[in-house]
Amino acid sequence: MTPNQIGFALILLTALLLLGKWMRVKIGWVQKLFLPSSILAGFLALALGPQILGRLAEPLNLPWLADGGVFTEEILEVWKVLPGLLISVVFAALFLGSKVMSPRKVARLAGPQLSIGMAYATGQYIIGILLTMLLLAPLFGLHPAAGALIEAAFEGGHGTAAGMKQVFEDFGFEGGSDLALALATVGLVSGIIIGVAVINWAVRKGKAECLDNGLQMSLEEQRGLYKKDENVPAAMMTSRPSSIEPLSLHLAVVGLAILIGWLLLSGLQWLESVLWGEHLQLMEYLPLFPMAMLGGVIVQLYLDKTGNGFLLDQQMMFRIQGLALDLLIISALATLSLTAIAQNWESFLILSVAGVAFSTFVLVWLTPRILPSFWLERGVGDFGQSMGVTATGLILMRIADPEDKSPALEAFGYKSLAMVPFFGGGMITAAAIPLIMQFGELPFLIVMIVLFVASVWWGMGHFKKVKAGDVDDPVEEIMEEAEAQA
Repeated sequence: MTPNQIGFALILLTALLLLGKWMRVKIGWVQKLFLPSSILAGFLALALGPQILGRLAEPLNLPWLADGGVFTEEILEVWKVLPGLLISVVFAALFLGSKVMSPRKVARLAGPQLSIGMAYATGQYIIGILLTMLLLAPLFGLHPAAGALIEAAFEGGHGTAAGMKQVFEDFGFEGGSDLALALATVGLVSGIIIGVAVINWAVRKGKAECLDNGLQMSLEEQRGLYKKDENVPAAMMTSRPSSIEPLSLHLAVVGLAILIGWLLLSGLQWLESVLWGEHLQLMEYLPLFPMAMLGGVIVQLYLDKTGNGFLLDQQMMFRIQGLALDLLIISALATLSLTAIAQNWESFLILSVAGVAFSTFVLVWLTPRILPSFWLERGVGDFGQSMGVTATGLILMRIADPEDKSPALEAFGYKSLAMVPFFGGGMITAAAIPLIMQFGELPFLIVMIVLFVASVWWGMGHFKKVKAGDVDDPVEEIMEEAEAQA
């Protein structure tokens, strides 16, 4: 494989992304579903590749398409390794450029919402493991690691699903990543559809506190564009380009965070091999991306401590994350194996229905019983995030609260900071499959049940205290402070 072939494969990804954006702008039903351009581009690449167009080569009498569709084998080889590389970029930038927040404020505002996030994540493990143990493994011979599929796909999204590929393969579940990617797509699409339907239902029933006139979104918002008169800064310049381009500086810091994560992972793997490697191996199968996230935290803490935190801009980090995630999604979907899904279509269907049903139950029944105020506006964000990506949650919050009348976005951000290091691609997600395979499904299931029950019990207990007047609702205090400042 030559450097020119690698470069051309990357250029093709950007061209496909542009086509995906064109589809979002021009096709009405795509706009209604709020599908990201990267998802559309990924499906387009999948259709033009060996899995679909390549298989139609013989019936269409087009033998030159038989190997890779319109793409060469070299291009597909480059795309196959990209997700595992880019997911480390996404997670390394996660906490870079973030401000240090008051722990008291985080706990008071995001505490109840954190219990809901925990319910989503642990519940998805419970549903997946129970189905695998009682139905999918005995009936269809599915791999025991399939119990982690729903959480990795729904809570983790496409990035985590693709990033876990090597872990699945290390334990002999070669089609696991393909199933996870397909489940992530189901979660993302159904998350948008069900989320919008629940918002409509809440408006009709008078349960929405921020929507008086129903759902109203401009054509630009549906197309994923800004209006001409909207001044939305993409990022802030933190260094003079004459010394170093700000984007180059931020990319260099992301690279440093990944390097620190690699050193940490290598050190832990060496320590494990020396101390207990003959009896237990967890770090050996831990992917790089959660450690890259920890590397980012270390870099940010150092910059804050030395008074240099101003050098990093969070919006610039968002742009880097977004680029990496867009390219990751396209390359992952383009190389998706439909054969693995076809061979396990019964299990895939059961896991999809069960995951969607459980998450919808948490939104409609559990969330109103835990969040004492603005349950819809705050709850749809957690629902969208637990069904695919953070962007889905942000879209649903924007629909439910278009004028930011509630503290939903603030609470959502604080809750995410507490959740991401562990679930949805964090340490627990990364370690789940090694733990299940080395200790068995039942011990891991018991731990998840305990966490689920504890989270729901605490959340409902807080709700009852607020309603009884035993404690103050921090949301009301924050709203009063915002009104006073205005």
